Amino acid sequence: MDTMQIEGREIPLDKEGYLRNLEDWSPAVAEQLASTEGVELTESHWEVIRLLQDFYREFELSPAMRPLVKYVGQQLGADKGRSIYLMQLFPPSPAKVASKIAGLPKPTNCL
Repeated sequence: MDTMQIEGREIPLDKEGYLRNLEDWSPAVAEQLASTEGVELTESHWEVIRLLQDFYREFELSPAMRPLVKYVGQQLGADKGRSIYLMQLFPPSPAKVASKIAGLPKPTNCL
């Protein structure tokens, strides 16, 4: 089993690098997960990460790309609710990469 070390704790990850336990998530964990994906988190990233966590709390699943774009658009406006915007923040697969950094499970219909 894969793990990562954060603040003296060993955090278990699945074989694709997603958290095994959602309770292990913290901003420090997000920063380290982001660095493994080559993403440097800005306020725009955190905005989407918080939305993803809200989506997960509401629907109990990680959104695939289409529902993610729609949800971001509803919450943050049409200029941010576009796949190109999310691709710039979380390349190459925004739904998968953003869910991983947000500490959520891999979206079920993402390859």
